[in-house]
Amino acid sequence: MKTIQFIIIFAGFIFLVTLPAHAQKKELTTKFRVEGVCDQCKKRIENAAYLNGIKHCEWDKETEILTVVYNSDKVSLDAIHKSIAKAGHETEKEEADSVAYSKLPKCCAYKGNVHKH
Repeated sequence: MKTIQFIIIFAGFIFLVTLPAHAQKKELTTKFRVEGVCDQCKKRIENAAYLNGIKHCEWDKETEILTVVYNSDKVSLDAIHKSIAKAGHETEKEEADSVAYSKLPKCCAYKGNVHKH
């Protein structure tokens, strides 16, 4: 009888100790540079970054820094960079897709000496 009680108590203890480890998400926050010049760029960049597993993302037009909060179990940082590049915007790790870049509105053509607007 005491053995059964001990096993039940021990199992309960193990469950409570390991519960937080299983409940934790691998939520990470990262920041990286993404080329762009205007509010249309902001919308396009943030939409491209919003993949499954993204909790929050925000691009700052003045600093060209994208802040992303994401679950690393669901999406990789490389996938985020590639999605943004596929939308026509260059990141620290990925060149912009040339076809997508050529289709950007003229005001969004960030290559060259373009001012923020």
